[in-house]
Amino acid sequence: MKKDKNRLIESKRVRIKDIARLANVSTGTVDRVIHNRDGVSEKSKQKVKEIIKILGYQPNMYASALASNKKYNFICLLPLHKKGEYWTDIEKGIQNAIDYYVDFNVSAKIIYYDQYQYESFVTQYKKILKEKPDGVVFTPTAPKHSIAFAQELEKLSIPYVYLDFNIEKTNPLAFYGQDSSQSGFFAGKMLMLLAQKNKEVVIFRHINKGIVGSNQQENREIGFRKYIKEYHPDCIIHELNLFTDEELKNVGLLNDFLKKNPQVLTGIIFNSKAYQIGEYLYEINKSNFNFIGYDLLERNVICLKNGTVDFLIAQQPKHQGYNSIEALCSFLILKKEVTPIN
Repeated sequence: MKKDKNRLIESKRVRIKDIARLANVSTGTVDRVIHNRDGVSEKSKQKVKEIIKILGYQPNMYASALASNKKYNFICLLPLHKKGEYWTDIEKGIQNAIDYYVDFNVSAKIIYYDQYQYESFVTQYKKILKEKPDGVVFTPTAPKHSIAFAQELEKLSIPYVYLDFNIEKTNPLAFYGQDSSQSGFFAGKMLMLLAQKNKEVVIFRHINKGIVGSNQQENREIGFRKYIKEYHPDCIIHELNLFTDEELKNVGLLNDFLKKNPQVLTGIIFNSKAYQIGEYLYEINKSNFNFIGYDLLERNVICLKNGTVDFLIAQQPKHQGYNSIEALCSFLILKKEVTPIN
């Protein structure tokens, strides 16, 4: 009977004392070189760096960060919203990330702006610049103002993460969200599968003083129209602009539209308020209307279950909120590279 051969598995991690032994210096000297501190001769510094390179040493950033007393203050600039809406899940994700990284002295403050008033966005971002946080998470609204904000952050060397929409010609640490134009293109394909021979559709929008509220919605519509133009050029696209928070007025607008256009039995909305249309269709018992919306809000899901919404194109807002904070922590605290487009 053969004897079992026991084998000890040891860590191959290079330690500071290994470097010190090979360089014939103290561990304190190695530590000063690693952290780029003074008090080391040029000869010793070069010797230590050479051995670090040969051994492929990687500092234990977790241990270093935990040992540090530095506090990291982040600010998240998000649209003002009601409880239960899309941004509520973004906030939950942010909170989960802060809880996870609590040992690293991380905190996040959320500041809100009115997405239908560009001056509100500008006012709030100027407040953020005065506070000079360690990192910023925000949703680009109007490209002009968002680019101006991004440029000011870059001047201050403050890393920032985009949520929901990406702006070219800027340098965010990362972006978390959908390719909104491609999403709209896909939505067009799904809607026309529902429409079948019906060649008239309606786009529902929420408008406030002529402002849609987000670049993402506008780009979804661009992608949608691109699909229709390429594959269903004979399709007629109607538009119905609704109020953002006046449901009674919206009922009147919907009644008028359907009365004047009884042939239109297919529609889409590019924000997360599909429930406003779905609940209306349920109330008037209109079961023959094909309708697509966005995001898995509770009220949207109820409409999906009762059949007044046919499809919901979902994002992962909790993950996006979490990942935005995680990206800042990885970059600032753990000194890791961050994937820019997600």
